[in-house]
Amino acid sequence: MRLWPILLLWGSAMPVWAGHAYALWGEPRMPAGFDHFGYVNPDAPKGGELRLVSNLRVSTFDKYNPFTIKGNSPAYLSDLMFDTLLTGSLDETATGYGLLAQDVEVAADGLSVVFRLRPEARFHNGKPVLAQDVKFSYDTLMGPYTSPAYKTALFDVAGIDVIDDRTVRYRFKHPNRELPLTVGGLPVFSRDWGVENGKAKRFDQVVMDIPIGSGPYKIGPVRFGKDITYVRDPGYWARDLNVRKGTANFDRILVKIYRDNTARLEALKAGEFDLMRFFSAGDWARRVTGRKFDTGELVKGNFEHKLPSGFQSYVLNTRRPLLQDARVREALGLAYDFEWMSRQLFYGAYQRINGLFGNTLCETRGTPTPGELALMEPWRQSLPASAFGPMTTPPRTEGGTTLRDNLRRAQALLREAGWEVKDGALRNAQGQAMVLEYLDSSEGGVRSLSSWIRNLQKLGITLNFRAVDFALYQQRLSKFDFDITTIAYQGTNNPGQELADMFGSQAADTEDSGNFPGVKSKAVDAMIRSIVSAKTLDELLPACHALERVIAHGHYLIPQYTAPSHRMVYNAWRLERPATLPPYSTGEAWAIDTWWARMPPQTAPDPARR
Repeated sequence: MRLWPILLLWGSAMPVWAGHAYALWGEPRMPAGFDHFGYVNPDAPKGGELRLVSNLRVSTFDKYNPFTIKGNSPAYLSDLMFDTLLTGSLDETATGYGLLAQDVEVAADGLSVVFRLRPEARFHNGKPVLAQDVKFSYDTLMGPYTSPAYKTALFDVAGIDVIDDRTVRYRFKHPNRELPLTVGGLPVFSRDWGVENGKAKRFDQVVMDIPIGSGPYKIGPVRFGKDITYVRDPGYWARDLNVRKGTANFDRILVKIYRDNTARLEALKAGEFDLMRFFSAGDWARRVTGRKFDTGELVKGNFEHKLPSGFQSYVLNTRRPLLQDARVREALGLAYDFEWMSRQLFYGAYQRINGLFGNTLCETRGTPTPGELALMEPWRQSLPASAFGPMTTPPRTEGGTTLRDNLRRAQALLREAGWEVKDGALRNAQGQAMVLEYLDSSEGGVRSLSSWIRNLQKLGITLNFRAVDFALYQQRLSKFDFDITTIAYQGTNNPGQELADMFGSQAADTEDSGNFPGVKSKAVDAMIRSIVSAKTLDELLPACHALERVIAHGHYLIPQYTAPSHRMVYNAWRLERPATLPPYSTGEAWAIDTWWARMPPQTAPDPARR
């Protein structure tokens, strides 16, 4: 599931909102009738081709439907082919501007939102986008064949009404400031998608049917297992709309598929594609070199952003008996030596993360405030006592603390939990050895795990690395069949109902949900409800901090690291980009949306650009 990210900025009371945009807190930055967003080139030429490499871990795709559970759809398909009622801005947080909707109106009681559709909005088959299509899309996403994350995110939506052909109303169970943005960010697709001989297929059987959306691109030539090309719709209905001006500039977007990282990197150096984002600090520091870099054709771009840090973490599956004791989980985290990894593996490129809401207003520090304590106190008996003290800080191996110090503390915690080293292994009272499995979809993951494995061995713990193909990896995650794995959670400045999918008790027992650690806590459920129901920033922040404390002190996750910038290599002879870097851009999506092709491409270095 992907909803465009909605981020948080200011605080205010619930308004009666009607206009060209909806802001979660405060006023929209751009006024009604604005010409274009400030980070685009409104005069960017249309044409040329952007050659990309797939950003997905899967090696190929077997469906065109990105919303069903089974199978894999091509990279970037959903964003390129499906418009939404509202769209976000890359230089502003927590605001949705009208795309398919020409205006949005939130009721004074906060229990409904009305969207009026633009009469010019059209699907790829030429038919108008109508309220009935919006309802069809919502009903389908809430049906039995899509990710349960949709049901969780839309839990407080009571229903949807078609007022007339171009007016639709969403009704809410409770006032919820976030929901107008959430429903406004849902993809809208045609009722004709999946219709065969006048009869609609069941949605899970809509597999290779070409999607009928209203976005700027359609599916073009496809070579299965090799690449897919998206072609710009020259008649795209929103081409000159203010929220789309200066975007979707390439006539073609070719997405190539490579089966391993080495082949992908060598193809980049050979000039087989134009842009690639890097997640490996080692590749970035040592292997992004060659003749095309020397001539200036390929350029290393380090683009700093202001995005939330997210919480990429080792996930400890508490459904497993060996991981149900929080003291055991904390001990595992004490054996993780980030400072050594930063020096030896990461070239200092990453920063350690801690909680759920790093680099946002929701980030938690110090001791609980009275507002946080008021939310936590009713659950004191079920919460770790440490949650009522200072916020956790990641274990360090510098500044006076050594790895040996951390391992001694881990040994003490394990003894408290009933584990002792016997016959060369850590064992419980029943003689069972502490043997765990780390699940990954790539053999390359063992390199960053090796130091943790060695440190755990010093405690008598065996951590076995298990690499499986990505299809099996997905299957095992969906069934929660793992001990430990890594999940790169996306951060947000606007936490809301999606937290119920990540940490809610109901999601813990729902296959294919996002609650990988298996958190089942009435206290967590209550804090998520407080976040979702917050009407002001002053109500939201204590609830966020209380939740972050409980999750951190529960040691369900071992926080890893984040990069404060997007590392991308791009072909400067083939691509141009806007002068302004939007602070909330999401890597290659910025290039796809706002860059354009040099006309014609350079064939030799331009001294003025060196």
